[in-house]
Amino acid sequence: TDQLVSIRTAELAALTTAQIVALTSDQVQALTTAQIVALTTAQVAALEVGDFALLTAGQVAALETADVAALTTAQVVALTTEQAAALSSAQLGALTTAQLVQMEVADFEALTAAAIVGLTTAQAAALTVAQVQALTSDQLQAMETRDIAALTTAQIQALSSEQFQALTTAQIQALTSTQVEALQTQDLAALSTEQIRALDATDLALLSTAQLVELTVGQIAALTTEQVVKLTSVQFQALTTDQLQALTTEQVAAMQGADVSALTTAQIVALTTAQAQALTTAQIVALTS
Repeated sequence: TDQLVSIRTAELAALTTAQIVALTSDQVQALTTAQIVALTTAQVAALEVGDFALLTAGQVAALETADVAALTTAQVVALTTEQAAALSSAQLGALTTAQLVQMEVADFEALTAAAIVGLTTAQAAALTVAQVQALTSDQLQAMETRDIAALTTAQIQALSSEQFQALTTAQIQALTSTQVEALQTQDLAALSTEQIRALDATDLALLSTAQLVELTVGQIAALTTEQVVKLTSVQFQALTTDQLQALTTEQVAAMQGADVSALTTAQIVALTTAQAQALTTAQIVALTS
């Protein structure tokens, strides 16, 4: 190994793939950072799987992005959690989608939040359900908003309620209408009031009545006036008594006349005194017309 370490980088880069394959595990582990950097993509891809799995975290971190993109499927599968944790954002972003989906769940979970930032939208959309479910709170929060928006409906539905709770308001705002419509009721109900307020008003209006009735009274009371204005008459009719009574006077006053007139008799009767007093002249006219 001492002799190998003394080989100049230019000489190492000149070794044939057959010679690279012939290196022992000890020799591979003895390679310096400079020598790892000097390896060509063909040489890196030629490393035997067993030898590749023995690379130190420092050696893996020294791989150039072009080398990472050239890794074989077997080498990606062979990554250890320590090696995965050493990957940089640039290295992670260099992986092809075909390579990324081969990364074992434990290794994917070991990726640092700093590395997750390097995910491309194509990579985000390609993640397997198991990989999506393995995302930690730190990893999720590190994902760029465009990557969150790139997730498929299957991936969105694979996220747990705890994972949704970890999303930042900026990430919630980035959800597409298709993604919002795909939200499972238990995940929607798990969102904080700040997250609910961050939902795009137009997207909120696309919620099915089954989704809407699962909102907590706290979530209903947290809706912005803009969100209330966008809700449809069908959605208002679906509100439970508890949800209806949770509306603030400001929210009631923001309701469109058509939505007020669409309320059922039972809902009108259920309005609190404060809510009834908050009705505008135009809303009252809509009720009696």
